[in-house]
Amino acid sequence: MSETDTPAVDGAVLKRTDAVDAETVDAAEGLTKRVLLDESDGAPHFAMRRFELAAGAAVPRHTNEIEHEQYVLSGEYVVGIGDREHAVNPGDALLIPAGVEHWYRNEG
Repeated sequence: MSETDTPAVDGAVLKRTDAVDAETVDAAEGLTKRVLLDESDGAPHFAMRRFELAAGAAVPRHTNEIEHEQYVLSGEYVVGIGDREHAVNPGDALLIPAGVEHWYRNEG
């Protein structure tokens, strides 16, 4: 357990988002992530990450070997899934299945 974690009962972990350093993601300029929970916290089959995409930035078309579950915390952006684009807003949830081409664009 790192210094950003607060131990809880029975191996549970409480991690403060603002105490987790943001890392630059090579996939796109203006994209950062914070790894909030993963196998290093005792969750071998789960990862929770917080991504931030700067205004004017875009993530190119790509696929992933695992599905993505996403929840929009703030801001608005466009997500492309397959051959369609969708505007997403705070409170929206997405499921992008494994192998499905997708991309992101923050228009500002």
